[in-house]
Amino acid sequence: METKRNIVIVGGGIIGCTTAYYLTRHPKFNPGLHTITLLEAAPSLAPGASGKAGGLLALWAYPTCLVPLSYRLHAELAAEHDGARKWGYRRLGCGSFEAVVSRQKVQALRAAGADGDKAWEKLPKQNGAAKDLLEAGSLPLDLDWVDRDIVGNWAEMGTPGSTETAQVHPFHFTTSIAELAQQGGVQVRTNAKATGINSSKTGVESIEYLDRESNETKIIDAVTDVVVAAGPWTSRVLPRAKIEGLRAHSVVYEAEVSPYAVFTDIQLPADFVPEHRAKLGQKRRHKGRVDPEIYARPFGEVYACGEPDTLIPLPDTADQVEHDEAQCDDLISYISTFSPVLGSAPIKAKQACYLPRHMRFGQEASPLLGRTTVPGVWVAAGHTCWGIQNGPGTGKLMAEFVFDGAATSADVEKLDPRKFKV
Repeated sequence: METKRNIVIVGGGIIGCTTAYYLTRHPKFNPGLHTITLLEAAPSLAPGASGKAGGLLALWAYPTCLVPLSYRLHAELAAEHDGARKWGYRRLGCGSFEAVVSRQKVQALRAAGADGDKAWEKLPKQNGAAKDLLEAGSLPLDLDWVDRDIVGNWAEMGTPGSTETAQVHPFHFTTSIAELAQQGGVQVRTNAKATGINSSKTGVESIEYLDRESNETKIIDAVTDVVVAAGPWTSRVLPRAKIEGLRAHSVVYEAEVSPYAVFTDIQLPADFVPEHRAKLGQKRRHKGRVDPEIYARPFGEVYACGEPDTLIPLPDTADQVEHDEAQCDDLISYISTFSPVLGSAPIKAKQACYLPRHMRFGQEASPLLGRTTVPGVWVAAGHTCWGIQNGPGTGKLMAEFVFDGAATSADVEKLDPRKFKV
């Protein structure tokens, strides 16, 4: 006989919302027997990286055991729910270029010479299988929002016109999937910060959370399953998960440009100082090279992200994340040196978010996905910069774990949290 299930999902980002969605779509889901509650600590859904990421989808992402399933599910979700209109799902070109910016090009930005800070750090998206797919070619004619005189060495990700790269608008995608989950019966509680999971030898029993509006601690009793999908905050609920946060800054331009995702390698003059810093008399400079990533997006936006940092500890909740204005302005200055179009475009947002990394022995690992050593407690976290890409696949697999006891749509055995004693 079917038994009652009281399922609680911790985290209202892309992983939590897709898990909620696919739980309601699972063949065994029975709204008369199964209750699903999603807890989000912030006042609204998608408050962190799920609302502030770039939204790139790629078959060359990682981990390889999860990517093909998730990439396919993105296309299926868009076809079923009008994703092109609702969350901007579309194919797009993707490639990499190098540019050498002369001192003359940045005279208006004021150069000053002084030994400065650390070298630029790369975002994790530029590592791995992407480099193996680069094929040299000519800069596409419709990539007309960069300075062709200084841009060279264009390399396409895969063959032109291929179906290996697509995109969504992360915030619209996450909130749309959450709305579909709610239509399927999921209860969403915001301003609900999970503070502890109560369990026994036989399994999970209840979960406690702080109601941030009333400042009261509340308990959900008779819980049968808890799925912790809290991104970089996962370790606040499951300390053994060892998920860390890597802060990444980004800016959003108001601009309608041709649809390309571009990785860059920009050689700046040795004494280059961003204009806003020169006006303040600051002598900061980078050691030669920077490599911002730029994504033209639907709905009249262009998204750009810069180097990550670990300078500011992870705050208690996603709505408390603050950005460094100077880092965002640095990014704007770098991009203006090779893109006059973006250099003159209005800035829609300056922001920061924390990417969730699963760390073991000082080495970055793949995300954790599946059951933990505590019966009834599951974890889905640590997706670094590929959370949006791998959200649907993760959600579908988590629904299979909860209702079937095992993942059947993909072999993700190597992502088993129990391998790391979680």
